[in-house]
Amino acid sequence: MQPVDVGILSLLPPIIAISLALITKEVISSLMLGILSGGLIYAAASGGGLVAMSLSAFEIMAKTVGTPDKFNIILFLALLGSLVAVVNKAGGSRAYGQWATRKIRNKRAAELATSVLGVLIFIDDYFNCLTVGTVMKPVTDKYRVSRAKLAYIIDTTAAPVCIIAPVSSWAAAVGSTLYETGAFPNEMAAFLATIPYNMYAILSILIVLVLSFSDLEFGPMADAEYKAETTGELGSIDKKFEKEEAAVTSKGTVWDLLIPISALIVFTILAMLYTGGYWEKGLTFQEAIGASNSSASLVLGSFWALIVAFVLFLPRKLLTFREFMDSIGTGINTMVPAYIILTLAWTIGTLCQKYLGTGHYIGMLVQTSHLPMELLPAIVFLVAAGLSFSIGTAWGTFGLFIPIVVFICQNATPEIMTVTLSATLAGAVFGDHCSPISDTTILSSSGAGCNHMQHVSTQIPYACLVAACCFVSYLVAGFSGGSAILTLLSGIILLMGALLVLHKRAKARWGK
Repeated sequence: MQPVDVGILSLLPPIIAISLALITKEVISSLMLGILSGGLIYAAASGGGLVAMSLSAFEIMAKTVGTPDKFNIILFLALLGSLVAVVNKAGGSRAYGQWATRKIRNKRAAELATSVLGVLIFIDDYFNCLTVGTVMKPVTDKYRVSRAKLAYIIDTTAAPVCIIAPVSSWAAAVGSTLYETGAFPNEMAAFLATIPYNMYAILSILIVLVLSFSDLEFGPMADAEYKAETTGELGSIDKKFEKEEAAVTSKGTVWDLLIPISALIVFTILAMLYTGGYWEKGLTFQEAIGASNSSASLVLGSFWALIVAFVLFLPRKLLTFREFMDSIGTGINTMVPAYIILTLAWTIGTLCQKYLGTGHYIGMLVQTSHLPMELLPAIVFLVAAGLSFSIGTAWGTFGLFIPIVVFICQNATPEIMTVTLSATLAGAVFGDHCSPISDTTILSSSGAGCNHMQHVSTQIPYACLVAACCFVSYLVAGFSGGSAILTLLSGIILLMGALLVLHKRAKARWGK
């Protein structure tokens, strides 16, 4: 299969998929229709018929899921689902929930603890999405934090944290992409230069901490939280799993959760060092993390964590061998919806990115727009956000858009190149953060046990509020010549003011 140039039609598949998902609240069929529309466009442009359309769609799906990185993510989900089920069956999660309930006294502390844990797990966003949900669900459920709020906290402390963490899988991807443009002396210098101007990451972390400290919710999230607080309806999708939880052993302790989770963290970091060449090539810790294969490392880490759980549970007779193996099957089954959605999301992203030229088309629009250079950071932020939202991947947006931005800045406005590149990263993370077809969005809803479209619909108003503040900040950056202080202050002041106003309106709707 060869790429084709279909112009504006390259935008149609993601528009169909995302629009249908938001309207119908049913993501799988929406993604399938988006893929089929893309296959039809590709077949028509390449001279094929209906048979060619279906063949092209399924061929892309096979090629995408068959890549080592994508298949490793599927394996990681299976192993992590197994580990979660085994730990739950052994009573580890129940014991941790009982312990945390004694230590964490209220809802605010539960949300803050979830946010802090999400920030601390900055190595990889996939790792963050599923680990934080596993550990904190019993605690947030106890204090009636809605699953939508839990999913939002998880999602907001995943990619937005990784994009400004120097020791993370994202730092490696972003740093290498920036360095390849020739605009920076080395990969780490390139990555560090963008951090002060990455307004979406900074404001996202700020808003999630403010929402954890306070009750400044608004929009659909405020309704979900009000319902959880007044009726106890959390919005969970795993009712069957929760019923089975009553049958777990009462012999489990807090250590039966902490030891497997700690093993998962330790073995994953060791695996990242190994795949990054820490011992073989003599690299530093930071260099090895940057050069690691994160998806393969997650598989290795979760496999050895499962082995640790086996050794920990069976000799103490918390589980029999049959119960342990049955729990593995149960855990894999709980991840099936995530497998399906991820497979379809990856397929439509690959179709748009590699075969229909969506990124190239959007990039050319920016390059030929002849806009005033002071507006460039703000415009680039919007375009990167739209592209990332459409194809469901921040990393793909980085690879497509960064070279175009560097070319424009080098020839027109080199003094604001760093802030414009930061706007590219910020827009890409925003699109990835709230897109229904983003893998981290899917994993966050899965990790929190929240309906996927409820997570999307409750998260989008918060994400869009932060994005609007970012847009204004990048306007300030463009007209101030890239002043970091003015850029940051304008975003923070605008965000705090908007939160207070929107929350006041939400309270008025409840009659408080």
